[in-house]
Amino acid sequence: MAKAAGAANPGVKSGVRIVVAGDRGTGKSSLIVTAISDAFPSNIPPVLPPTRMPDDFYPDRVPITIIDTSSKVEDAGKVAEELKRADAVVLTYACDRPETLDRLSTFWLPELRQLEVKVPVIVVGCKLDLRDENQQVSLEQVMSPIMQQFREIETCIECSAFKHIQIPEVFYYAQKAVLHPTGPLFDQESQTLKPRCVRALKRIFILCDLDRDGALSDAELNDFQVKCFNAPLQPSEIVGVKRVVEEKLPGGGANDRGVNERGLTLTGFLFLHALFIEKGRLETTWTVLRKFGYNNDIKLADELIPSFKRAPDQSAELTSEAVEYLRNIYELFDSDDDNNLRPPELEDIFSTAPESPWEEPPYKDAAEKTALGGLSVNAFLSEWALMTLLDPSRAVENLIYIGYSGDPTAAVRLTRRRRLDRKKQQSDRNVFHCFVFGPKKSGKSALVNSFIGRPFYDSYAPTTEESYAVHVVDLPGGIKKTLVLREIPEDGVKKLLSNKESLAPCDIAVFVYDSSDQSSWKRATELLVEVASHGEDTGYEVPCLIVAAKDDLNSFPMAIQESTRVSQDMGIEAPIPISSKMGDTNNVFRRIVTAAEHPHLSIPETEAGRSRKQYNRLVNRSLMFVSVGAAVAIVGLAAYRVYAARKNSSG
Repeated sequence: MAKAAGAANPGVKSGVRIVVAGDRGTGKSSLIVTAISDAFPSNIPPVLPPTRMPDDFYPDRVPITIIDTSSKVEDAGKVAEELKRADAVVLTYACDRPETLDRLSTFWLPELRQLEVKVPVIVVGCKLDLRDENQQVSLEQVMSPIMQQFREIETCIECSAFKHIQIPEVFYYAQKAVLHPTGPLFDQESQTLKPRCVRALKRIFILCDLDRDGALSDAELNDFQVKCFNAPLQPSEIVGVKRVVEEKLPGGGANDRGVNERGLTLTGFLFLHALFIEKGRLETTWTVLRKFGYNNDIKLADELIPSFKRAPDQSAELTSEAVEYLRNIYELFDSDDDNNLRPPELEDIFSTAPESPWEEPPYKDAAEKTALGGLSVNAFLSEWALMTLLDPSRAVENLIYIGYSGDPTAAVRLTRRRRLDRKKQQSDRNVFHCFVFGPKKSGKSALVNSFIGRPFYDSYAPTTEESYAVHVVDLPGGIKKTLVLREIPEDGVKKLLSNKESLAPCDIAVFVYDSSDQSSWKRATELLVEVASHGEDTGYEVPCLIVAAKDDLNSFPMAIQESTRVSQDMGIEAPIPISSKMGDTNNVFRRIVTAAEHPHLSIPETEAGRSRKQYNRLVNRSLMFVSVGAAVAIVGLAAYRVYAARKNSSG
């Protein structure tokens, strides 16, 4: 299947930096000089300067720079800095001095962990020619316990610079460990491909299976070979590949056969790559992965993922084309057409991504679940809307993973700036971002939970972390908008508002209070003033609504008078009464979206903000009078000059 290394691909390093470290007298400098000059040095300095190997020294033609290090205690800081910059580390010990081998596990390897150096390590036994012939022990016996303890060790090798034994191999293995590492691909203990590797190869298989029949035909297999290795397969080679797979995977069922009447199956494709890796031909699998844009983390290289520069008050949404693609994906994987994408079906959608992107907060459990624990099409699209809003590049990356073949940059649209929306007195957004504030025990979590169909619980659980809920809201006329609720813990408000642009992504803010508790009302109004003041100070004013939660309880005395006064003073709507316990939300989510659609309304005004506006109006009026006065003076002066000129000419 593989004949030659491919050309440069995304994710491939342009150079490899190898740092050689170890105890004094273990042969570090002699190893480097002998590798470069192919001659054992008779006299060398204690520490060599950085040494570059010729680009064509190894088949990959990737430049290698070798860094020698000092063994002096006073140079430990400098050595640590070099180790942190390494792509690979060569740790040396002397074969004739067992104590230097012990030092690898007692000092050097723990030191690398302490420094958080997470690169491949090649352990090299130097001075093989000086080892006592009476103490012959296999390298496997010596190194097996150490490799069990320190999984970062990629390879162990013994060499002799004096007798030119296995010197080029040392840096070949070091370079190979960087360019073609085993760790991301293969689990040595279970002797199986790692999950992320399987998922990437599955995606590549599907991309190459042009007729979507679940197998690579001879023509598709040949196209794959040409794409990855720039060389076609001969018919006899294709037959040979299939024969190897059939012998190892005869398969008794339809899903475990490596080859069927249509060609090489996914099972066979994965088996071949596991076979290459077991035989040490990691470069074959890495060449394939890199041809399809994967980096060493087995994720698409950064340069393949578009970034979206936007103003703080712009948001990102999927285009109608991308949404339609996702609808089709949903229908394809909702095998029983019951508008319920079950967890295994959702996992199947993301089986070609490094992992499911919705397994962790803020996406985990952010959308409404069906009675069977699945996702409706609206909930599925809502999760995508949330991911696009918070991290558009990640949303596009996952679109690519699940097979989106359109222009990635055209999958996302940036909305108009909200500042401009206010001037135009309308919003063109399809996704609205609502910040939910409120004191402890106000009922804000119950409000958020009711939005996505979670049951009401009487027991109180304090909100300690921000959380999200997202769902589609139906508006009159059959219009659908997506609403994202972001619950802000009371203790997190100060930190949030410490950032000048914290309200920029907010389309509307909701302030929840317990309508039976006067202190809850007081704290909610304080939060309202804090947020409104921050908006006035930064220019990111947002529409605000007040929600009177727990309407099933008796209101505190003077509640109506207090709420009326605050609403009138600040110029916003009266509180919206709801009862999450009774399931009476009073169309609050529709009202939130409606308010967000009109970004020039429902903006609270504080006393300080009012005073500032009055002052600005006074200043502007004064400037206008000054401007008019100056204009009159200029016109008068011009008229006088004309009159004087005429008088002089007539005289």
